[in-house]
Amino acid sequence: MTLKPKLRPLQASIIEHEGNPYIVLVDPLRLSEEIAAIPQQLVPFLELCDGTRDLPTLRTAFELQTGVRLDEMTVAQIVSQLDEALLLDNGKFAQVRDALTSEFKAAPARPPTLAGASYPADPDELTKMLEGYLDSIPKESNPPNNTDGFTGIISPHIDFQRGGPVYAQTWNRISETIRDIDLAIIFGTNHLGGYNLFTLTRQNYSTPWGILPTPENMVDQLADGLGNGIAFEDELYHQNEHSIELALVWLHYFLGDRKCELLPILCGSFERFTNGGEDPAQNEEISAVLNILQEVTKSRRTLIVAAADLAHMGPAFGDLIPIDTTSRAKIAAADEDLMKSMCAADAQGFFTQIKQEGDNRRICGLAPIYMTLRILEQSRGEPSGYMQCPADEIDASLVSICGIGLR
Repeated sequence: MTLKPKLRPLQASIIEHEGNPYIVLVDPLRLSEEIAAIPQQLVPFLELCDGTRDLPTLRTAFELQTGVRLDEMTVAQIVSQLDEALLLDNGKFAQVRDALTSEFKAAPARPPTLAGASYPADPDELTKMLEGYLDSIPKESNPPNNTDGFTGIISPHIDFQRGGPVYAQTWNRISETIRDIDLAIIFGTNHLGGYNLFTLTRQNYSTPWGILPTPENMVDQLADGLGNGIAFEDELYHQNEHSIELALVWLHYFLGDRKCELLPILCGSFERFTNGGEDPAQNEEISAVLNILQEVTKSRRTLIVAAADLAHMGPAFGDLIPIDTTSRAKIAAADEDLMKSMCAADAQGFFTQIKQEGDNRRICGLAPIYMTLRILEQSRGEPSGYMQCPADEIDASLVSICGIGLR
């Protein structure tokens, strides 16, 4: 058992059992079938599991913080439960992760993990589904003879059932450009956790229509630029993360039988910038990635994609007050301001707006959009759709999405 337990980045939710609240901790990598349900009053204990305290010290620190004394057996049981569920950052977890990472890399390609769940696994059925969204586009949404010359796109990564109309308008708008590209770079939000700003993979990605190869030489250039081997520390997050996959489905549909390489880049949290004093414009890792990709795009017919949603608001995301008509209007106005910065390819203005809000609207596409705007800083954007999608069964929470083409 871990002598100084340290929790990994995890997903947490609250449930009630027999009238008592519990915190349910789930491994975003799904390495184990086990989950840990911890009484809510023990949350301070979990926060103390940062790898600096052994079990006796944890007991003492918890008592000093809460006034509650835990016996040795209870502490040992809690830590054992976390260990069995592979929720601790230790050798046991690392061994399982490394084995699964090797299995992931050895496969011909990353399989489309949402196929058969979020969208049809059968290629003909998937084509039919997407064409249904495309057929419903209002004619005035896409002006004729205005679908080429794009260099970037900001696309949703929400499920198609809710965001289908915006996906369709956005990707249809750049359809001619897609027929001419030989490289797509997709920045996706890493919802699953990890500490790194960027997570790479040399693995190919696939959709129900086949495989899009990953240019390993470019991945290696980026990895060298990031240094210290950090680019692949969280590589297994690519396996289940949906953001790149959902944008890729639309890209592959419009590519048809054309060959195109795909460079998939997962972006970690920008919390260190929104809540701290560091400026992303001065960050060495971001600068390294930008310099390499800007050089690459000079000699390739490239499309830059930000797979990104906007606001996440309401009780489903931890807010106390349900979203009402007034709230919706305020969110739409704030989103409109962000979209103006996107259309101006103003990465600094986009980031500053979110930082000034304290990111209280939880813009989960912050990093992918910021990176896309930095690369395409000379571009100008054209909006192609906006929606506020329901995020719970009573429509008290929402996720806002937009589509923008950059050229």
